Amino acid sequence: MSYCLNPICPNPENVAYSQRCQSCGSRLLLRDRYRVVEPLGQGGFGATFLAHDQALPGEPSCVIKQLRPSGTAPHVLQMARELFEREAKTLGKIGNHPQVPRLLDYFEEQEQFYLVQEYISGATLQQEVKANGIFSETAVKQFLSEILPLLQYIHEQKVIHRDIKPANLIRRTQDARMVLIDFGAVKNQVTQATNNQFGQTALTAYAIGTPGFAPPEQMAMRPVYASDIYALGVTCIYLLTGKTPKDIDYNPTTGEMMWERLVHVSDHLINVLRKMLDVSVRNRYQAATDVLRALEIEPYLESLAKGLLVKSDNQVKERTHNQHANSGVLWSNPATADTGMGVAQVAAAIRARRAKLTEAAGSDPRGLRQGATAAKSTSLPNSNSTASQPQQSKIGRKLDTQTLLTAYLKGRRDFALHNLNLLNLQGVDLSETNFHSAQLQSTNLQGANLHNSDFGRASLTKANLKDANLSKAYFNHADLEGADLRGADLSHAYLSNANLRGANLCGANLSGAKISDEQLALAKTNWMTVRPNGKRGLL
Repeated sequence: MSYCLNPICPNPENVAYSQRCQSCGSRLLLRDRYRVVEPLGQGGFGATFLAHDQALPGEPSCVIKQLRPSGTAPHVLQMARELFEREAKTLGKIGNHPQVPRLLDYFEEQEQFYLVQEYISGATLQQEVKANGIFSETAVKQFLSEILPLLQYIHEQKVIHRDIKPANLIRRTQDARMVLIDFGAVKNQVTQATNNQFGQTALTAYAIGTPGFAPPEQMAMRPVYASDIYALGVTCIYLLTGKTPKDIDYNPTTGEMMWERLVHVSDHLINVLRKMLDVSVRNRYQAATDVLRALEIEPYLESLAKGLLVKSDNQVKERTHNQHANSGVLWSNPATADTGMGVAQVAAAIRARRAKLTEAAGSDPRGLRQGATAAKSTSLPNSNSTASQPQQSKIGRKLDTQTLLTAYLKGRRDFALHNLNLLNLQGVDLSETNFHSAQLQSTNLQGANLHNSDFGRASLTKANLKDANLSKAYFNHADLEGADLRGADLSHAYLSNANLRGANLCGANLSGAKISDEQLALAKTNWMTVRPNGKRGLL
């Protein structure tokens, strides 16, 4: 179908590849390349459409936003134009982030303004909740751990989004990552527009944002970075309850949303959400990193942000591979959550850190607070970490071979932070196991089945992984220096940021693996090594 963009066209639907609209005669090929096929939605100042770019091979999909304000008064048109130009400039500035749609084109044609963006295939959070039901506490923490770093990035660019809500957050189909869309309401907090005779621009003369999601200071036309944090908090309440702000009662005295009786989560998360949703901007979290600290996942942020995998079978099936701060699941969406490895990895790390702090502080609350403060600046070992800096905690104790295998046979899959150095695990089945940040130096894993296991930030220096099944294993920031990986199956493994200096990859299968040429250059390879592209040979 070809869809007409004339706002007053009585019948905009046309036969595919028509040149002109059968109803109003308007040209259907925008800028001689973009063919609109269907409307996606309409807001106060613009309508969005799905289109195909016929100037490119394969005619890829894109999104076209047309300036279409609801009113025709001069000040409304001026505001709409300002918002439109601001969105284009913002997307051009920050659109290189993988969780923000790229700006592809921006132009004016026949006195109409158009903005062309990358098309994000997937479902919005609003659609997810309606289709699959409300989120668990684990899923909400997973969501926050992924969206808060993005929010921090946006704020570092001096941008306030001003319209964060479930309908503006899409889980991208191909990699299950959250993407924030609709930057039409953004505000640049640094650059001030020229004031008119009334001391306000057309843009600031009206509150921008979605009622209920926007905090009081934003509706009073004084948005700050913390305004986005409030909107994110309201989004979390929607995910936990399925209720929009208009369906929730407010305290008539304080103006606070009365949401706490509607959720069934830990006191810890309630306290975090309570501060995100404080109507007083002074009492609210001021930065996204403040929320991450409160959630106790900031030390693991780098690993979380880079921990995505695409699970491939005969046909590609998307799946996230992030570790998150709560026990439970590795999930791609609330309806298809897998049990076993996943958030339990980081949960174990957090429990270990808490145990360490409690043990160090004893019964002195002041000591505990001091320990917690110090822990905020502590991160998990980087890719160059070795046994000189082991993780010491009650949960990270040394295990022998028999204890480990017995625990695995009884169903245990979480050995994060444990000391497994020098164990003989040759030929054993330890598939889909969590070894996040574990010590496995010089451990014998020859011929072992380690399919889909998590070795994020683990130390595997000089480990024997010859002929091991490491397909779809996760090695983000793992230390594999000097490891023997000859003949190992590393197909579709995630090796980004892993230290492969001196690792022996002769005869290893790396087809579909996430690994850079720079990493491979540090390792030993031969003509039998299967490259990520599926071909054998040296670099």
